Amino acid sequence: MMIRSTSTSILKQSPNHFIIKFKSLSSLLHSALSTIEEEEDFTSHLLSLLSSPNWQKSPRIKSLIPSIAPSHITSLFNNNPNLKPQTAIDFFNLMSQRSDFKPSVESFASLVRILIKNRLFNSVEKIRISMVKACVTDEDARFVLGFLRKMNVDGVSEEFKFKLSVRCYNTLLMCLSRFLMIDDMKCVFLEMLDDEIMPNIYTYNSMVNGYCKLGKVDVAGLYVSKIVRAGLSPDTHTYTSLILGHCRNKDVDSAYKVFDVMPKKGCRRNEVSYTNLIHGFCEEARIDEALRLFHRMGDDNCFPTVRTFTVLISALSRLGRTAEAWKLFREMNERGCEPNAHTYTVLIDGFCKERKVDEARNLLDVMEEKRVAGTVVTYNALIDGYCKEGKVEDAVKVFEIMEQKEIKPSVRTYNELIGGYCKVNNANKAMALLDKMMKLKLSPTVVTYNLLVSGHCKHKDVDNAYRLIGLMKENGVVLDEWTYGALIQALCSRGSVEEAHELVNSFKVKGLKVNEVLYTTLIDGYFQIGKADNGLTLFNKMLINDCLPNSLTYNVLIHGLCKEDKIQEASVFIGKMIKVGFKPQITTFTILIEGLLKRYDFVDAHKVFIEIVSSGLKPDVCTYTSFILAYCSQEMFEEAEGLMNDMMVVGVEPDTTTYTIFIDSYFRAGKIDSAFDVLKRMMDAKCEPSHHTYAIIVKHLLVLQQREKVKFQNFDLNIGNVWKLMDLETAMELFSEMVKRGCEPNVKTFEALIFGLCRESRFEGACRLVSHMLTKGLVPNEHIYTSLVYCSCSLRMFDKALTLLNTMIENRILPHLELYKLLICGLYDEGKHEKGKEVFCSLLDGHKYNADEVAWKFFLDGLLKQGLVNECSELADVMKDKGYHFNPHTSLILVENMGV
Repeated sequence: MMIRSTSTSILKQSPNHFIIKFKSLSSLLHSALSTIEEEEDFTSHLLSLLSSPNWQKSPRIKSLIPSIAPSHITSLFNNNPNLKPQTAIDFFNLMSQRSDFKPSVESFASLVRILIKNRLFNSVEKIRISMVKACVTDEDARFVLGFLRKMNVDGVSEEFKFKLSVRCYNTLLMCLSRFLMIDDMKCVFLEMLDDEIMPNIYTYNSMVNGYCKLGKVDVAGLYVSKIVRAGLSPDTHTYTSLILGHCRNKDVDSAYKVFDVMPKKGCRRNEVSYTNLIHGFCEEARIDEALRLFHRMGDDNCFPTVRTFTVLISALSRLGRTAEAWKLFREMNERGCEPNAHTYTVLIDGFCKERKVDEARNLLDVMEEKRVAGTVVTYNALIDGYCKEGKVEDAVKVFEIMEQKEIKPSVRTYNELIGGYCKVNNANKAMALLDKMMKLKLSPTVVTYNLLVSGHCKHKDVDNAYRLIGLMKENGVVLDEWTYGALIQALCSRGSVEEAHELVNSFKVKGLKVNEVLYTTLIDGYFQIGKADNGLTLFNKMLINDCLPNSLTYNVLIHGLCKEDKIQEASVFIGKMIKVGFKPQITTFTILIEGLLKRYDFVDAHKVFIEIVSSGLKPDVCTYTSFILAYCSQEMFEEAEGLMNDMMVVGVEPDTTTYTIFIDSYFRAGKIDSAFDVLKRMMDAKCEPSHHTYAIIVKHLLVLQQREKVKFQNFDLNIGNVWKLMDLETAMELFSEMVKRGCEPNVKTFEALIFGLCRESRFEGACRLVSHMLTKGLVPNEHIYTSLVYCSCSLRMFDKALTLLNTMIENRILPHLELYKLLICGLYDEGKHEKGKEVFCSLLDGHKYNADEVAWKFFLDGLLKQGLVNECSELADVMKDKGYHFNPHTSLILVENMGV
């Protein structure tokens, strides 16, 4: 059945369809009515039990207590206004003693109605003040405000009338201040005056505090004047609020003046006064002044609170002074001040920012031991830390802990996980999270979509990136420069620089501004395709359009010019960079060094290196590796090894490129033992050899084999042909040499070799390597399976591909949709439609992929390109039957492409 427009499909629906719909609606209605009846039965049963004498001792009441919710109390009291007031109070108090029970403001209100009716005004006063204090959201505060106003209106029924006292007014004002409901506070203050209730110092302080929380110190000052005119004196709370107000205005010096004047006005400073001012200094990055103030607290007989410590720990962590933050945390424990969830969250976030995720995870365990409940912010910090390290599965475990603890994830939680999956090139799982977000009624933001667009672009899937932009527009999400930034980067990376430039030129029509990042991406794109003049022209255009280049822009220009061997012009741009106020970073100098070393100009390169060190910059691994490459290419191994030792002494670890350069160079010089010794050093240093590293080694082993066979010393081999020639004998020689030197081949070793063989469609050879690794007790990873599936599909060995996919699933590896697409489209192409449909159904049944992405890959990029319109429509219906729903934008594209 083909996809049709909505109007056509409705016209063609049979009467039975509407009968089914009606039955379904009736069923839902019946279910809803049943729920209401059950609720009424429960409260009736409760009333019956409360009406009996000695109900408090009833075992039936005790068994019911865990099932009673605040809504049941509200319903019970509202529907039974004649319930004995003492019974109502006793039952309410009994329920309130339960640790996991929090009365709602509605349940308080229902009790107040019974008490007022019975003229128990002393009890009403206590209960309604408790009701105000029980507000946990601004909605609660609005309900309470409306409820109290009804009690206060002159024309209200005597059964409900009970004027507000000054204490009740003050409690209400403090509550409204907590939720920053300033307009409502002002109205309540005026209503208080209309009631001829004289405000006291607590009233005025609440007003001062409310305005100060918003930084409106000028308005707060008017209420301070009212305090004086009323014959009262501003107290510690008044001044403490003013300190807060000035700090909120980022005027910490004025806050300090208020703090300084307090003793002169006879007001004692308290912990809150200190903490507010300390927080103000921290917000202005004046942390040392904050610490001095912290150490002065004892002079006023004040002791730091958990908030005082947390504010300082947060500021120190934010500034990278983690050791001091940790010291303060220990001091906090020594003083017997128990850290709260926010304190732990700050430290966890700090550790994650320093890439110490394991320490952060340990802190979460400490929280568990101390029974400090983490918040969504705590878990978000750790999830973000894991995702930034590429450890997404660890992040998912933290996410699962959140779900077990019934902590509701936020949009940010999902954004972090989506970003994590995109970082490790798993856009399928990221898209599946988009579905999960929507089911939880969490609206994806522009950040969510930008991450997904970037993830698809990183995977070189530009078509799906464009489709995501279509979804954004459909869902009313406003696109920004960053949305297109990833797309422009992807276009430039594949050499489509003119297409990227056209997209940037359309920004004016879209109401977007071309920023320095986009200009830099385009300039780099032109340099990469050898159009240096276009890149320089664009740089000049950037200046004309008042878009200031950043340091990365200059680095791109310098690198591009050095690549073109225009060292002099590159030096000119370094001068310009300094002139406009950018301090060249290590990358800038490294680019220049690379250019000089390509000419083997060691003298000038060393001069630049000395200049780097003398300027206070620290050479990085790229700087050292540039020299090592130049030395090794000249077989100056002693100098290269010396430099490698130097870099390690100053704390710069060699990377994969550094080690691979040594390995390649030693092989070229015939120093085979030295080459394998470097591989051993590399693996001992936990630096994983790359696919390129192994390609280099295999190349040299093949060259040695060939030289022995033909006794031809000058034989060489293009690295592009390595995987065409490598056989099992060569692989075994590699493994033998590795074992001989104590660096056992691991999964990554096999992954590199299998990937190379699969790329050359050498499936049997790859399978033999898999068999060998299994005999060694090594289990193939996702990348190995993916290579094998790609290879088997390219050879049209679809049965093998299906077996491999099933093995992946058995090993809890979620295959990428691209693999399924290759298999299913291949089966359809061979006319095996039923088999293709069967695999498609198993894909849908086994895992929840994003419906739109399935449609894009299988229908738009797969079956429809093969001209299989009817088959595509059939599978679209299968998806709908299984509960998958397309976005309207995707449905429209499908309809257009199917020609219906």
